[in-house]
Amino acid sequence: MKKVNIENKFALFSERWSPKVIAQMNNYQFKLVKFQGKFVWHEHADTDETFIVIDGTMQIEFKDNIVTLQKGEMIVIPKGVEHRPSAEKECKAMLVEPGGTVNTGDTGGTLTADNDVWI
Repeated sequence: MKKVNIENKFALFSERWSPKVIAQMNNYQFKLVKFQGKFVWHEHADTDETFIVIDGTMQIEFKDNIVTLQKGEMIVIPKGVEHRPSAEKECKAMLVEPGGTVNTGDTGGTLTADNDVWI
């Protein structure tokens, strides 16, 4: 049992769209990610996904609307719902999802990050 300083963990990496695991609870991982620009449209067929904004502002685009999240806000995206995160300026967020969840879902492509990378 060790405490985790989220700000210190963010200082350990600069890559964008590449989630880093900082903790695990049962089979759920807590991942930090930095991003800017638009991600790929994707969905996660087998799991819900949670975004918690730590710093900055982000948008999550859905087929029928766009949700804007500010620092301190969160959203749970149900499994099977296609979405595309984006941010005009760099945003720092925490993801909560089962271990092994691929960041691009079944879409794949150049933004697919290595999985289970701990910092």
